[in-house]
Amino acid sequence: MTRQTFLKGAVILILAGLVTRILGFINKIVVARIMGAEGVGLYMMAVPTLLLVITLTQLGLPVAISKLVAEADAEGDRPRIKRILAVSLMVTGTLSIVFTACMILFAPVVSSTFLTDSRAFYPLIAISPIVPIVALSSVIRGYFQGLQNMKPTAYSQVIEQVVRITFVAALTSLFLPYGVEYAAAGAMVSVVLGELASLVFMITMFKRRKTFKVRKQFISQVKEGKDTFNDLMTIALPTTGSRLIGSLSFFFEPIVVAQSLAIAGVATVVATAQYGELAGYVIPMLLLPTFITYSLSVSLVPAISEAAVVKNYEMIHHRLAQALRFALISGGGAVVILYIFAEPVMDLVYNAPEVASYLKIMAPFSLFLYFQGPLQATLQALNLAKAAMINSLIGAGVKTAAIFILASRPELGIMGAALAIVLGFLLVTMLHFATLVKAISFTVHLRDTIKVLTAMAISGFAGRLVWISLSQDYSLLWQTVISILFTSVIYMALVLLMKLIHKNELKKMPVIKKWF
Repeated sequence: MTRQTFLKGAVILILAGLVTRILGFINKIVVARIMGAEGVGLYMMAVPTLLLVITLTQLGLPVAISKLVAEADAEGDRPRIKRILAVSLMVTGTLSIVFTACMILFAPVVSSTFLTDSRAFYPLIAISPIVPIVALSSVIRGYFQGLQNMKPTAYSQVIEQVVRITFVAALTSLFLPYGVEYAAAGAMVSVVLGELASLVFMITMFKRRKTFKVRKQFISQVKEGKDTFNDLMTIALPTTGSRLIGSLSFFFEPIVVAQSLAIAGVATVVATAQYGELAGYVIPMLLLPTFITYSLSVSLVPAISEAAVVKNYEMIHHRLAQALRFALISGGGAVVILYIFAEPVMDLVYNAPEVASYLKIMAPFSLFLYFQGPLQATLQALNLAKAAMINSLIGAGVKTAAIFILASRPELGIMGAALAIVLGFLLVTMLHFATLVKAISFTVHLRDTIKVLTAMAISGFAGRLVWISLSQDYSLLWQTVISILFTSVIYMALVLLMKLIHKNELKKMPVIKKWF
């Protein structure tokens, strides 16, 4: 079984995440260009319901599997790993059947009553088959991640996006003549096909790499797995609580936004389009760097769990500090580009320069979002998932209340929803950090933070000057591309010059190792 160190595993996932994020971004551009803001709004209205159902189906098991498999592997207990898989497959398989049926049955009520747009019914129905597919994939991914083998997860992510982007343009264009709701359903079908291809690959890799037969004595493994079930639930239920809170918050977000905008006097069709601009255009831009923090989070859970078993607190502090530093570096560069070039980017990508105001308001606060993943992963690895759940609950409650209060004000409207969302970013991250400070006396390296902020300020100023100087001689596309490239080069040069990335870390990166 191929095993990677924390940093190497994270880099593998980051590289795969970069490819999938680029492909996913192209996918979103294609969907937006074909369906427009209204179609994207319908598509995004269905997504929160899907994420809620998947959260309930997975029951927090991927994190629990990763943690317990890492511990069992450290102790060389192969029978325990088999029991973990058997119990997890039984639980997720049963729940996926139940919640898929519920999603189909309640789709008419959710679309017409809660989302205030009956057309959302079609994308809800189209996406429902994905639930059991994702449930099974998550169990296998958790197994590989627990063994600190990130390659299957990385390859499956790329396969999923390649298949999705292969079908999305054809399906949305095929169904668009029948209405934007059918085009949104077509986009959802492409998502299902992508996840199905990813699952087929994961099953193939699992059959090749496992050292035991899962089907052999499967029922007896489940029956004898009471202790294993309890161990899984001890981690999974608080983890589910955190994700359930996030999913419920995301589920209610379009509902609260729609109702608040209605109070503010905004018509239903206009409200759907405005929510499509915020959730379908701006939020994906802010989430672009999260493939890095997600990769770090996935690698952190088994790495910190393994260190916690042997009570190596120095390693725990080192790994968390390392993850947060990389999150700050990657997030800082993204914030500079999104803030300085908000208008040309939104114009070129979505033909919607008027949406840039939302992006400029939200971009600086998104730094707190990029810290959330590593902080939450560390809490889960240290058996503090319950504290993470409470933090998420507080943040979700405050965000939802703020959306209702701010978005219902006519002078703010959808901008109020944007402000409420960044308030949620800020609050949850600060609560996670406070919990870790109390639990393990963790401290932030202020020197590194100051260095990154300095690099952000210098590169942003330089990038703006280049943008202005190119305005007379180049088209908008080339003016933007050259300016962003120049800004990125300056930023990375400053990061390396300030030694924010250490030489020994560069040597562990597969792409750069050969240069040393």
